[in-house]
Amino acid sequence: MSQSLAATGAAADRLSALALTGDLDRPARLTVPDLLAWPQHRARVAFECSTSGVQHHRFTGPLLHDVLMAAGPAFDPARRKDRLRFLIAVRGADGHHALLSWAEIDPDFGRAPVLLAATLDDTPLDRAGAQLVLPRDRCGARYISGIETIRVDGGYSAWT
Repeated sequence: MSQSLAATGAAADRLSALALTGDLDRPARLTVPDLLAWPQHRARVAFECSTSGVQHHRFTGPLLHDVLMAAGPAFDPARRKDRLRFLIAVRGADGHHALLSWAEIDPDFGRAPVLLAATLDDTPLDRAGAQLVLPRDRCGARYISGIETIRVDGGYSAWT
């Protein structure tokens, strides 16, 4: 899968790409075809949308946790709980933002099956860009379409 992180060919110019940035050893730009090269997970979801009511969709894509782990989050390996101070900020092309904690997606803690969806209802999101999908959320507010940037931030420090 590290090959997927490095892939940025000419097709990236025509396809929407998302940037993995922040406290990562291997920041990257990923297109939907890059995400399709990862192990795919499926989610049938229903969520409430404030403008159009309840939505029902099928999404496919890799787990956010898997993609971010391949990018090398800058955890202190000597401190198992160090990863719990990391936050994940996601921004869409329309300016929509969402914030997650690392603990939400970490298999040792929340284990939320958050997807970087590459397909919506069996249609590839090549031009529109990947979508953040949180199958456990009742409200669709954290579903981010056309992801431009995912920033991993370990700079958060405990209160003093």
